[in-house]
Amino acid sequence: MPHAIAPPATGHRPRWWTELPLIAVVYALYSVGRLLVRGDVSTAVDHGLAILRLEQALHLNAEHPLNRLFTSTPSLGIPADFAYASLHYLVTPAVLIWMFRRRSAAYRAARVWLMNSTLLGLVGFTLMPTCPPRLLDASHGFVDTMAQYSGYGWWGAGASAPRGLSGMTNQYAAMPSLHVGWSLWCGILLWRHGRHPLVRAAGIAYPLITTIVVMGTANHYFLDAVAGAAVMGIGALLTRPVIRLADRFKAWAGVRVAGPVAALFTERFRSGRGPVAEDVPATVSPNVSAGCKTSPGERIPGQRTTSADPPGTAVGGASARDAAVAAASDDAPAAAR
Repeated sequence: MPHAIAPPATGHRPRWWTELPLIAVVYALYSVGRLLVRGDVSTAVDHGLAILRLEQALHLNAEHPLNRLFTSTPSLGIPADFAYASLHYLVTPAVLIWMFRRRSAAYRAARVWLMNSTLLGLVGFTLMPTCPPRLLDASHGFVDTMAQYSGYGWWGAGASAPRGLSGMTNQYAAMPSLHVGWSLWCGILLWRHGRHPLVRAAGIAYPLITTIVVMGTANHYFLDAVAGAAVMGIGALLTRPVIRLADRFKAWAGVRVAGPVAALFTERFRSGRGPVAEDVPATVSPNVSAGCKTSPGERIPGQRTTSADPPGTAVGGASARDAAVAAASDDAPAAAR
């Protein structure tokens, strides 16, 4: 996805004290929005069954065999539940911090890409609340592995949230799967910007393992995973337009807000301290004499005289110069010359 991973042509190094609050605010808005967009349960169930029927018609039903494998094999099901409940909280921020510290030229595009896709996922939850396979009636053949292995982890039977807090999450936000979307974001960045072969291999393995986990634990349908990948693709395409829009807004805000504020502070400074140096034109030479001149023969107070000079004549003063000029003139008497 070149639009999202290509570094910008120009820009400054991001600062953590501006990035951290921004990411925290966006994630808080996403979490609150995800909680507030709970749809009607019956509508969510209908959407889930519609997806299941579509997959069966397309012969894409991989959830049942994976779910049976995880249910019958605790050595697979328990780690899968841990991975589902924790990795997206750990790996996604870790990759974001890695991009910030080691690949700062591409960090802004990566961050905007992630935020775009996350907000698009919230739109999907709002428009299409979907019941995950684990919450369907048992007659549909799915087992909730989170409930089956809840004694091994911190989550309860209701969701992957900590025990007693299942009411604080939206269990019907299955379409699209942002577990898969975020893992794909991590994988592409690790593959694109990783230099060690193991880092690039992790970039391939992580989204594939996440896709298997979300289906085997009966938290998502295969088409949820496909939708998660599609959301990331759309978010990548929107990255450059969003960056350009943000830059234009910053420029507009700088003219409309920062400019008047700076002018206000400058005016207050001038009124309190007087005109600044720039107020005096550089081409005007200061007249230190202010129009005051000495008359011929007048001695400036405190100026030294010599014994050879007549009284009232300063050394090198105007009287001496006038006498020398007069002596050199052709019209002067010979005695004067």
